[in-house]
Amino acid sequence: MSEITKPRLEVCLSPALLHLFDVKNSIVVIIDVLRATSTICTALHNGAAKVIPVATVEECVNIGRQLDAITAGERDGKIADGLLHGNSPFEYPVEFISGKVLVLTTTNGTKLLHMAKDAVQIITGSFPNISSVCEYLISQGQHVILGCAAWKDRVNMEDTLFAGAVVSRIKEHFDVNCDSALAAETLYESAKSDLFGFMKKASHYQRLARYGLEEDIRFCLTPDGADVLPILRNGELVKEK
Repeated sequence: MSEITKPRLEVCLSPALLHLFDVKNSIVVIIDVLRATSTICTALHNGAAKVIPVATVEECVNIGRQLDAITAGERDGKIADGLLHGNSPFEYPVEFISGKVLVLTTTNGTKLLHMAKDAVQIITGSFPNISSVCEYLISQGQHVILGCAAWKDRVNMEDTLFAGAVVSRIKEHFDVNCDSALAAETLYESAKSDLFGFMKKASHYQRLARYGLEEDIRFCLTPDGADVLPILRNGELVKEK
């Protein structure tokens, strides 16, 4: 493939920057490593029928009641008031989630997912499903935006690291003329020998560690622990066959 015909690969470091990108002609990868997209792929890997991402707790409760589904989500790292389950991948083992519908609302990830609704395709990415994400993006041959959920529109470490890891793996198949992609890759290359140790500097690590969630963080930074591809179809995230 010549350089001219390669599709673009770009990184959007915050939802506040998404309007600067050509969403309508791109596959958008929603990245919320700690912990929404890590939990989504884990739930689907462990047999969830689907995950329905919603913006508000009220929506979550109402849809959950209509569908007799599991309602879950967090605000600022804690289980949201009115919901029974949180945003930890460890809450969704096979024996609990298999065959069930999960309705999920989170501080950052579900917001970005709804913002990107006009994309050619929306998938979700995190370290636990990085190989499936990379293989899919290479196979599609379309422009890609790696969209970081960030933290309340502020750039964060973990989503940037994941975007950099994807760039590092697939850049040969794409035209990477994007400074944020190059910066993300540079950050990942400096951190990849010890992602967990590197993340100890990060604000979200410290936020979650206050709640004793270091094991969640470690899982969310480990490649391919739940290697399936969540893909958005009709407003629902399902496992790509």
